[in-house]
Amino acid sequence: MTDSSKPVLTGGCQCGAVRFGVTTAPNRVSICHCRMCQKAAGAPFASFADINKTDFAWTRGQPSFFRSSTIAERGFCSACGTPLSFGRIDGDRIEIMTGAFDRPDRVIPTRQFGTESRLGWVVGIANLPSQTTQQNYGPEKMATIVSHQHPDHD
Repeated sequence: MTDSSKPVLTGGCQCGAVRFGVTTAPNRVSICHCRMCQKAAGAPFASFADINKTDFAWTRGQPSFFRSSTIAERGFCSACGTPLSFGRIDGDRIEIMTGAFDRPDRVIPTRQFGTESRLGWVVGIANLPSQTTQQNYGPEKMATIVSHQHPDHD
């Protein structure tokens, strides 16, 4: 990304030490259920936006990297631990965790990988009873919570 390029998508880690910008829509957005992604995300699956490195830049700080296999490394914030990226070593693309975007609603998955490790209960998540955070905690408790999370913007 050049300094004159205006990002169309931005994001970063939970504490704000690492931020990024993307100048074009991702090539693909996907969900991966493989066991390695489950462990890296600490979740039943990971979701990634595939981006050409020429359309991407770290705009504040730099992530730390863990070489999770002989072909790939995963970026994360060393200050708060937020998982941020997946990339093939020496590849020309980077995959950014969709939850790290300021507007994750704009990066919608269109395919799934690693389905051999998909947990059986994932398919029924949309049908589970649900409530908002305020409904869960109540307005009194919500009023006492102070977030230390970086806002979803610079």
